[in-house]
Amino acid sequence: MKKLTNGCVNLVNRFLPDPFIFCVFLTIIVFIFAIPVTGATPLQLVNAWGTGVWNLLSFAMQMVLVLVLGNAFATAPLISKAIKAIARTAKTPFSAILIVTAISTICCFVNWGFGLVVGALLAKEVAKQLDGVDYRLIIAGAYSGFVVWHAGISGSIPLALNTKGETLASVTGGAVAADAPISTAETIFSPWNLLICLAILIVIPVFLAKIHPSPEETVKIDPALLKDDETEFPKGTTPAEKIENSIILNAIVGIAGVVYLVLYFAKAGLDGLNLNTVNFIFLILGIIFHMTPKRYVHAIAEATKGAAGIIIQFPFYAGIQALMVYKLTNPDGSAIEGAQSLAIVISNFFVSISNTVTFPVFTFLAAGVVNFFVPSGGGQWTVQGPIMMPAGLKLGVKPAVTGMSIAWGDAWTNMIQPFWALPALGIAGLSARDIMGFCVLTLLISGVIIAIGFILVGALGISAVAAAGEGAATLLGVFAV
Repeated sequence: MKKLTNGCVNLVNRFLPDPFIFCVFLTIIVFIFAIPVTGATPLQLVNAWGTGVWNLLSFAMQMVLVLVLGNAFATAPLISKAIKAIARTAKTPFSAILIVTAISTICCFVNWGFGLVVGALLAKEVAKQLDGVDYRLIIAGAYSGFVVWHAGISGSIPLALNTKGETLASVTGGAVAADAPISTAETIFSPWNLLICLAILIVIPVFLAKIHPSPEETVKIDPALLKDDETEFPKGTTPAEKIENSIILNAIVGIAGVVYLVLYFAKAGLDGLNLNTVNFIFLILGIIFHMTPKRYVHAIAEATKGAAGIIIQFPFYAGIQALMVYKLTNPDGSAIEGAQSLAIVISNFFVSISNTVTFPVFTFLAAGVVNFFVPSGGGQWTVQGPIMMPAGLKLGVKPAVTGMSIAWGDAWTNMIQPFWALPALGIAGLSARDIMGFCVLTLLISGVIIAIGFILVGALGISAVAAAGEGAATLLGVFAV
């Protein structure tokens, strides 16, 4: 295993470029393959790419807010003290990797932005306090928890399915005549999804802890280089400065926000959990825990630094997405029967070899492939939702299962897609090359766990619309044994 680990690390160090260069290379690759698949001319594809660059601005803003608001909450003094206290519980490199990876996984399930930040901050704090831990591996462990994000509470696909206006009919362009949102009880909080998450929570931390390099191969970092600058917040002398440092305004906003959330969830229940409410929760929590307006504004300003990579790369991935879904049309804009796109070809290949049992796992694999080129959860949904959801229904597969198959595939190959590692790397002061070799192993192990989970979902009839209840009980019984 140590030889495999070293081989993966060396391979990534030699050949993985900067994440921005990576997305430029992906653009070129997709462009080249789109020409023969779509039958379009290079000029037509350039036009599609340029037009598509701005297609994800609204979703990009939501994603930036998830990261920034989660980051700001994680750096609140009380939360920061909790992180330091947890770091002190790590006494050996094994326990350090185990603790960081497990906590990152749990936090990413709650909120992906919060999890990325807390995991990186915890890993950094452990490296300050514990001599002998491999800094690359502990940051890789912090990022590895991200593999569960799309199956968690901030997952954009299950939340989109549960958001008014994002129904199956709208996603599939009317191909599926369903107008009711799909509850998170059928997706995020379904027994089979929670069991897959639990298996990853147990296996991945132990696995990464087991492959910790020997002392002579361990890459350590000087704790002095990890020291954070502490910002002083004087109370101020002028009326304006006193207001900026007053807890009254934060208290008013915090109380109003809590009251709103109580009223909202009392009426909507867990079905009311979507991207906007998740962001609102972390906005209010951040305001409460930072206590004063000046502290919170400072935290937000610091948090936005981690969003730089997302901001510059999102337009390029939106352009890649446009190339992936581009189909030739008539001069008047009407559809051409039989026109193909790269996304359709990839997805239809997996559909063509699927049945009711294998459809969930093949959808998961197809989503993993597409995620290389469209590493946005929302972008992945717009690409594959209109194809896989109707296909799944034709085979008798529950829409919730199809949606979560896409979600898991999107999260899975993020382990070797440096796009989402940027915030954690920014906090750690590392490059993608430093951690991606270890993340390849996370990809392999988690891929096996998720695939087995979806094979069982299909084989036990949980994915079938008619047998949902009995299948869930059967799966729980299998895991219990």
